Amino acid sequence: MTMLPAEPCPCGRGSSYAGCCGRWHAGAQYLQAPDAQALMRSRYSAFVLGLVPYLLETWHPTTRPAALEPNEPGLRWLGLQVKRHEVLDAAHALVEFVARSKLGGRAHRLHEISRFTREDGRWFYVDGDLL
Repeated sequence: MTMLPAEPCPCGRGSSYAGCCGRWHAGAQYLQAPDAQALMRSRYSAFVLGLVPYLLETWHPTTRPAALEPNEPGLRWLGLQVKRHEVLDAAHALVEFVARSKLGGRAHRLHEISRFTREDGRWFYVDGDLL
């Protein structure tokens, strides 16, 4: 899936894709999300858009899988709700979110508390607990 820069960002923040997650996707090696919530939102948008290289690049090397499968054909992402962004210290944060999707006529809900760490000025997704 591709997006036009002026289209609404999939993360639901209310900005254009170019002014929101698109800037992190376009320059992942040069621009880094400023906090864990922005990274989490950009990762949700990357799932929506099937940007597997971005997802792997923003996953901490100690927990990063060797590969990710692309979205299943027919999968539709329906929305993201960030419930909580908790800064634990300068290098650690939590983000609780609910991501909704639909596949084969069945609705799915992913509710997770994700852990993020900051290294060399860059935030990474580490892992999460499903709720």
